[in-house]
Amino acid sequence: MTAKDLHFYEPKNGHGLKHDPFNAIIAPRPIGWISSRDTNGNINLAPYSFFNAFCYVPPIIGFSSTNWKDSVANIQETGEFVWNLTTMDLAQQMNKSAAHVARDVDEFKLAGVTPVAGRVVNVPRVAESPVSFECKVTQIVQMQGADGRKANAWVTFGEVVAVHIDKALIKDGVYQTGLARPIVRAGRMGDYFEIKPENMFEMIRPD
Repeated sequence: MTAKDLHFYEPKNGHGLKHDPFNAIIAPRPIGWISSRDTNGNINLAPYSFFNAFCYVPPIIGFSSTNWKDSVANIQETGEFVWNLTTMDLAQQMNKSAAHVARDVDEFKLAGVTPVAGRVVNVPRVAESPVSFECKVTQIVQMQGADGRKANAWVTFGEVVAVHIDKALIKDGVYQTGLARPIVRAGRMGDYFEIKPENMFEMIRPD
């Protein structure tokens, strides 16, 4: 095997590139478009690029917030949130909801999307999103480095207690990921990918 010409760095000393490659390498990543509500009734909608699923039974999803943001504060107060699938058709609306605004500003209105009351939790979902998960929080964990020093980042985990799926995305009893045309985060300040049916392929595990 021909040896590769590698760019090597230790993060504590800087990466030496124009843009930090970390979040571009760990890509694409699903987008955590999270809706929440505080105890005063104010609703919040914000996207998080550090998001994923972590457990089948019970079904658990989670997102990481750098800094203590409104979403985390709201979820700590109420113990509930909703994840909304971000698709190509909703890309601009999602981006608008990323604006840094006061806690009492309604990002649903800011983004031009419609809040619909949850069936199980007291948090609205995005009506225009084809898939939403209503969640009850299981843990909020402050992250820390290998040296034990606390990081300015919190991971919120939630159990999915209710699911909404547009029936147009279900064919012969199987959810069709590509039909929704979800967008995923790629890195830098604003890079994304669109998932399309023609770009998907199947590999059967050897077990």
